[in-house]
Amino acid sequence: MPPRPRPLPDGFRLHPRLREALQTGEPVVALESTVITHGLPRPINLDLARRMEAEVRAAGSLPATVAVIEGEVRIGLQEDLLERLAMDAAAIKVGPRDFATARLRRLSGGTTVGATLRAAHAAGIQVFATGGIGGVHRGARHDVSADLPALAQHPLIVVCAGAKAILDLPATLEWLETYGIPVLGWQTDVFPEFFSPGTGLPVSARVETLGEVRIFAEAHWKLGAGSAILLCVPCPADEAIPAQELHSALIKAERQAEEQDIRGQALTPFLLEAMAQLTGGATLRANLALLRNNARIAGELARAWKGP
Repeated sequence: MPPRPRPLPDGFRLHPRLREALQTGEPVVALESTVITHGLPRPINLDLARRMEAEVRAAGSLPATVAVIEGEVRIGLQEDLLERLAMDAAAIKVGPRDFATARLRRLSGGTTVGATLRAAHAAGIQVFATGGIGGVHRGARHDVSADLPALAQHPLIVVCAGAKAILDLPATLEWLETYGIPVLGWQTDVFPEFFSPGTGLPVSARVETLGEVRIFAEAHWKLGAGSAILLCVPCPADEAIPAQELHSALIKAERQAEEQDIRGQALTPFLLEAMAQLTGGATLRANLALLRNNARIAGELARAWKGP
């Protein structure tokens, strides 16, 4: 297992219940919050945040939703702060580069995968659930998500549905390989493509049980690697969307983004919202299903890691 991190940096606050849990060895799962502030419409975002935390608890673990509240990085949110974040139209998107800006300006916002990885690792949390990671964007802009270098730097298991379907998935997998980040397929040989089970891109290894995930992770870190491990879980079959339907919607959404000159941190939420409209809400339903499923599996993994 990776060594326990140093004391929390200045400006980071760990919820007292989570501090106690981590000290006594109880299982904890980190959850990101840009899905609350930028990924879903209101009030669905608050309902989803509550449901993900409930899935983690039902699996026998404690949820640790990470966010920035008035410049302070909070690891674990009580209900009033969760509601406040979900309703805050001024909340910013906080990536790894944005902690200092938020701190100095006392801003509130949702943490991306990359920012959540940093906070969770600092607290000593080893399992993290999200929807899909960021990656290499399509096209010639060379837009690479800050999630990727964060994955290379922080040794957590990240339970996800692969990378977001709006990305250049082959290029994203190449990036992950280059930086030594294992891509495990949960009961699959194929890299999940967020809303769909995948169309043939291979994972680096297949795992069938939570025990196999633990054995793999321990070996990876004991061999001196310092990166995260992706545990890629396909979207639940009853909500998954055929790849061709997704591709058609993505092409139209990209055209809209190009016409409106949408880029940078605004691109991902714009494309996801446009695709939800183009598919009659099918991508939104798939997103909600995979987020809840990933939270449940992460809770089970964290519980299994700690033992009965």
